[in-house]
Amino acid sequence: MILQLPKSMKAAQVKFYGGIDEMITVEESVPVPRLDDELVFKEKLHPMIKGSLKKDRLTHMIIKTLAVSLSPADYRILSGRTRLFQGPPSFPYIPGGDCCGIVVDPGNSTYFKKGDVVSARFAAVPRDGIAEYARVSSSVCEKVDTKKISPVAAAALASASPAAILCEQIRPNERVLILGAGGGVGSHLCQLARMKGASYICGLSRDPKRLLDAPLLCDDAIDYTKENIYVSKKFQQEPFDTIIDLACGGWPQLVEHSHLKIPSIVKPASQGGRYITIGGVDKPYFDGTSIFGLLGLFLFKPLWRYLSSRIFTRRSLPSYSCVHCLPDTRDVMTKTLGLANEGKLQGVVDGPYPMTTEGVRKAFHTLQSRHGKGKVVVKVADL
Repeated sequence: MILQLPKSMKAAQVKFYGGIDEMITVEESVPVPRLDDELVFKEKLHPMIKGSLKKDRLTHMIIKTLAVSLSPADYRILSGRTRLFQGPPSFPYIPGGDCCGIVVDPGNSTYFKKGDVVSARFAAVPRDGIAEYARVSSSVCEKVDTKKISPVAAAALASASPAAILCEQIRPNERVLILGAGGGVGSHLCQLARMKGASYICGLSRDPKRLLDAPLLCDDAIDYTKENIYVSKKFQQEPFDTIIDLACGGWPQLVEHSHLKIPSIVKPASQGGRYITIGGVDKPYFDGTSIFGLLGLFLFKPLWRYLSSRIFTRRSLPSYSCVHCLPDTRDVMTKTLGLANEGKLQGVVDGPYPMTTEGVRKAFHTLQSRHGKGKVVVKVADL
């Protein structure tokens, strides 16, 4: 096991904003990150990102990377649509942020030691992951029991950790509809919804059969390309208590049907019905080209929906809520990996893809298509 840092490494490189095949390559002589680069790293953070993190959370360590899981933000950054607040400080940059690896230099951490295998979420923006070595934030890492969780699964679980937050919203004996149930977060949320006591779980996916099989085990699954669930007589007669939208775009559908007086598939807020989503956006690959536009996407629109659904439309629409981000602490990672250690949660992986130019490009194409069967993972090295 190599635990000393070389001067250069193999890593994925993004040359500039643009297309996947034009901009992504894997190079052999990329400088290895070091902890003495950390001050520069902090200074290069966009003020919107730097201001959202406490200084004591910016304690980093270096890992020898084993696997990296992609998230929608990885493609948004590549496209340049969110360059205002997620853009890299310079080009080329290394994509990917959620990962699993072996601690080479624990920095000032007293919790981790050299040689620990850890699973890491990205702390500010998803960068620097698809490489033989990566700098990660120790505040959002947790140790991995490799006898129970493989490095590939650990990377997927880090990237799917929002499922652990969302599952806390589920109440016992609820009928739950999960939009985007077959994707990275959805494949894990389906498992946790059952654990939380949901009485009936229905998932939407292009591959509904997979949702009925282990480990997801939904009670029902619908191919949204063949059936419009919003006009389903079955669910209009027996509506859901909660809709969790991981696919984006469900709320406008509910509003439109409410205006048209079409019976809803979810109970109204006055009867306890709820609609929960991540981020509050209606499109997964949104444009963030101005401060005002970002405030509209992440503050004004979600706030209006939150208030109006509880005041003006509470008898016709469910209450609206959105989860914006994960805390910059280890708690969620500890919970997610703990559930996996107990056998209650299984990492669901699309791949893994090899860390070659062709492999990384293929992984990004799968991510862009939004048709991944679980978390899209790039394997960097063996344990």
